[in-house]
Amino acid sequence: MSIVKINVLTVPAEQREVLEQRFASRAGAVEGSDGFEWFELLRPLEGTDQYLVYTRWRSEEDFQNWMNGSMKAAHEGGADRPKPAATGSTLWSFEVVQQAAPKN
Repeated sequence: MSIVKINVLTVPAEQREVLEQRFASRAGAVEGSDGFEWFELLRPLEGTDQYLVYTRWRSEEDFQNWMNGSMKAAHEGGADRPKPAATGSTLWSFEVVQQAAPKN
């Protein structure tokens, strides 16, 4: 079964739009990665300032290859790189043990 990685981003209210625009402009950046299965950016509705970045991968190895390859390259930069929209980040890891899809 697949693995799920959830990056929990703490985002101040004044940076929410910036974060969402940055994710929108990166559309397609991860989709071509070997082993990539799914992506969702989840906006908090109430009671928290934490966004969830949900990705699903075929294997831990595929995720690590992406982290050490194109993701790392995309997040490196010089002095002209804009400051992060998030003030904190925590990575959660899960193994999918059950799943279901809608019945047709």
